[in-house]
Amino acid sequence: MTHDHDPAHEDEHDHEHEHGPLAELVTVRDWLRYAVTRFNRAGCFYGHGLQDAYDEAVYLILHTLALPLDRLEPFLDACIPGDEREDILEVIEKRAVDRLPAAYITGEAWLGEFRFQVDKRVIIPRSYFAELLHDGFTPWVQDPDAVTAAMDMCTGSGCLAILMAFAFPNAEIVAVDISQDALDVAAANIAAYGLEDRIRLVKSDGFAQVPEQRFDFILSNPPYVTREAMDALPAEYLHEPGLALGSGEDGLDLVRKLLADAPRYLAPEGLLAIEVGHNREIVEEAFPALSPTWLSAPSGDDKIFVLEAGQLL
Repeated sequence: MTHDHDPAHEDEHDHEHEHGPLAELVTVRDWLRYAVTRFNRAGCFYGHGLQDAYDEAVYLILHTLALPLDRLEPFLDACIPGDEREDILEVIEKRAVDRLPAAYITGEAWLGEFRFQVDKRVIIPRSYFAELLHDGFTPWVQDPDAVTAAMDMCTGSGCLAILMAFAFPNAEIVAVDISQDALDVAAANIAAYGLEDRIRLVKSDGFAQVPEQRFDFILSNPPYVTREAMDALPAEYLHEPGLALGSGEDGLDLVRKLLADAPRYLAPEGLLAIEVGHNREIVEEAFPALSPTWLSAPSGDDKIFVLEAGQLL
């Protein structure tokens, strides 16, 4: 007895196209479900601005299809043609298999409404500062209009320097980083916002190469991951520059330098604000004589501390 159709002799290539995601997933809804499942099964980690597998899947699919990022509903039942399905599958695989963070796949990252160009030369923007700068860093900065000189130490992609330019409309801003690669990305972002006249880039290890001047406000989101935490980082973080994440055994090597040098750069009424993530206890142990103010932001408390110039002397 013979079979008209023997799967064993099927051309493998044809077989692929009759089955599997490219053949069977038709709508945005289908691909969204598939992506969430892939990300969950792969054990993806979400620490770069998006909350979970669903948010990442929505963002990556909408971005890949050049659809508005804030409008999923009208497109859920739209059919996706073959070539676009291949693009989506490729993006899902990069995220699930290569564990590439979404921002490196799309080449962009968002802080609120602000879009920044990013690639592997810079750490992906994420900062509790973004929320606080939205309101001009009040009440700690009493009058955002009165800030005329501000600094973003460890600027990376330039994101916080750019947010500061909007928060402090009268400020000239110095943005510092040790990495020339990061400064190249920052320059592109600053140009995209037309802020070349207000933000000056300086290549420096901490304050070492920064020309001395007095600043009303210095903020820093420095590398602060402890050695122990560096050794346990999820795969996603290993795509980022290690230099931008870790800073010695307790994560505070650079913070020590900043606290030592900042007094020479702060105006008499100036403020220094430093982000240290989950390391409040480590900071308090390392600097028992300091009594910083720990701030609350909508997405997390005690991640940023503030010192007035007078407290540093």
